[in-house]
Amino acid sequence: PAFSQRLILKDGGVPIANLDDDSKMLGYYSPESGMELHIIDTDPFSMSRGGGLEDESQVQKYRMSEEDYDKRQGTVRDWIKQQKLKDPNWQPPKPKMGMGNPWAKQDPAAAAAAAAAEAAAAEVDLGPESVKGVEVGMRCECQPGGRRGEVAFVGEVPKLGLGGGFWVGVRFDEPVGKSDGTVKKERIFECEPRYGGVLRGGEI
Repeated sequence: PAFSQRLILKDGGVPIANLDDDSKMLGYYSPESGMELHIIDTDPFSMSRGGGLEDESQVQKYRMSEEDYDKRQGTVRDWIKQQKLKDPNWQPPKPKMGMGNPWAKQDPAAAAAAAAAEAAAAEVDLGPESVKGVEVGMRCECQPGGRRGEVAFVGEVPKLGLGGGFWVGVRFDEPVGKSDGTVKKERIFECEPRYGGVLRGGEI
């Protein structure tokens, strides 16, 4: 309420007038563009006293006890318990970026097919065929994360190791990489720090 407010006119943060005469209009104090109107809450019972509207630590938060959570049905914890009752060796799925909801119901046949696909992927040829169609200057999108950029290098990088084979150097549009275009101090393409990445053809 108005009777619990104290108004001060400031210029550049410096108080120049107390607006304590309720019979005067604002124009009486000659405010100019850029000045500030500072309002002080003088209500002793106001919620803003002592930082009540700014300090989040003063807000009482609800905390559910472990016992109450264990009693609830339909929670992730309850679902995990049910899975382990069906199969004591069951383990929660490991989340994979860009692979959807890892907690979705697991289809044994689909899980077996996915495992076979992963095994096959591990044996993919890392030779020239793995980067076929990828050329320097092309726009591309890389996984994981759907990062976008431009192909800056295609070829072998002996110093990189990791099974040898062919690699693709990408100059990202944003700082979402881990490289500056060098591999063990040897430059393979030009880019700013964190704007580069060296990936397999299957990730492009």
